[in-house]
Amino acid sequence: METNNFKKQVLAFDFGASSGRAMLGVYDGTKISIEEIHRFSNDPVIVGGTMYWDVLRQFFEIKQSLIKSKPFGKIDSIGIDTWGVDFALLDEYGQLLENPIHYRDGRTSGMLEKSFEKISKEEFYDITGNQFMEINTAFQLLSLKEKRSHLLERADVMLLMPDLFNYLLTGKKVTENSIASTTQLFDAKNRTWSDKVINSLGIPKKLFTEIVPSGTIIGKISEDISEALKIADFIADKDSVLLYEVDKNGKERMKMGQQNTQKVFRCPEKLIYWIS
Repeated sequence: METNNFKKQVLAFDFGASSGRAMLGVYDGTKISIEEIHRFSNDPVIVGGTMYWDVLRQFFEIKQSLIKSKPFGKIDSIGIDTWGVDFALLDEYGQLLENPIHYRDGRTSGMLEKSFEKISKEEFYDITGNQFMEINTAFQLLSLKEKRSHLLERADVMLLMPDLFNYLLTGKKVTENSIASTTQLFDAKNRTWSDKVINSLGIPKKLFTEIVPSGTIIGKISEDISEALKIADFIADKDSVLLYEVDKNGKERMKMGQQNTQKVFRCPEKLIYWIS
């Protein structure tokens, strides 16, 4: 059997705190090769004393990477990896209410102590298992409730950063369970949002989307993006699977492939999940 029948090409986006890159991964049936095809700066922007992520620029760089991938032929899957905890709020029409705020912004100062007035530290930890850090999503949302409640009232949904990029590409609003676990709002035992924590902090439950397990199919890049970038002929027609997991030894790994045919690969540093 010829190994070319097994050839797969994937495009992985790795967003760090100060830079990002797009990596093309190729599996020819026997080996994996990786090539960087685009690298870009990821700089926060301070406006009115608040530190924001420049999410529109970040999405521009994703689209630039898609354009640069065209000479390499069809892409079977696209993966997006970002830092945890940060998020965007969308209104009822699916529009951004504001740029996501950077975890280094000072808005969460004092929110740890404030949260312990609403739920005991022991119960909080027992439910979530997270290290207490003011940058965590729970304390960012609590800060909004305490200081900018009008914004939460206008918000219809919260999407964590990789889920936001998935939404911008596909129009689908879901939360993958591994990224949800960074929020300190996730019930580590039951693998779902914690009603106890969310209600105790007074955060609107409507903000939270369905949590999907690893292997869930997300969807395809929207037609308007495909047409604008002229990439329809370079994105595989078949459905690829959302993939994101850590094995029992704590080693990250990624899967790729069609719904009924999967190959398993090691991903040495990052958690990546795939969409198409």
